[in-house]
Amino acid sequence: MAVPRVLTIAGSDSGGGAGIQADLKAFAAAGAHGMSAIVALTAQNTVGVTAVHEAPAEFVAAQLEAVFSDIGVDAAKTGMLFSRRVVDAVADFLAANRVPLVVDPVMIASSGARLLEDDAVEALVARLFPLATVVTPNLAEARALCVDSTLSRSGLAERLVALGAPAAIVTGGHGEPVDHLFDGVRHVEIEVERLAVPATHGAGCTHSATLAALLARGLPLEAAARGAASAATGAVRTGRQELGAGDGPVDVLDVKGRT
Repeated sequence: MAVPRVLTIAGSDSGGGAGIQADLKAFAAAGAHGMSAIVALTAQNTVGVTAVHEAPAEFVAAQLEAVFSDIGVDAAKTGMLFSRRVVDAVADFLAANRVPLVVDPVMIASSGARLLEDDAVEALVARLFPLATVVTPNLAEARALCVDSTLSRSGLAERLVALGAPAAIVTGGHGEPVDHLFDGVRHVEIEVERLAVPATHGAGCTHSATLAALLARGLPLEAAARGAASAATGAVRTGRQELGAGDGPVDVLDVKGRT
């Protein structure tokens, strides 16, 4: 295919900053055709999440079947999955339809709202980690998944691989400005620029979506990880801090236009 086909399996952000809205913009910026399977609707803005409406698991599976059976998928990413029902439905489908997969274990919104129910965490690890090409938690998510707040980034990445993921990137969106990649053999630190810009809403989604798009284009994991880090940083640099009363949305589509 001349155009890589990339699928996001995630929630919708009514404010347009994160979720499938951020993913589809990142796919476009990376030169890919983006598709979506929406697992939940959120009432969300730059300040927080006020409501979540989950899609039935069978409808999530129907969306996946519709996309795979006609257009095809070169790579996929998961974001907010919300419930064990949805995790199981997605895992069942992807186990039978294997593609390069980025699992972004979205657990808690920056506002503090829970985006993954407690009983879904175990299913996410047990069922989706083994299907992934790479998992991409931020530091807080990595600590929660590993149930350990004392491990270094390298230790967390190793623990995530021990939990079943073939590779892990602990992203630098929180704390030290570095993304730490462990591919099961090598540790690679990818420096990221720390920007004092109050427009980071959707940065994690942009990172994982760009990573999926670059994997769909055939890039090796380390090169894709470096490209995703660069895209996320650029999207923060040109973020729309003038929008909303909270942390503004990143802007991955205008990176070149406003740098």
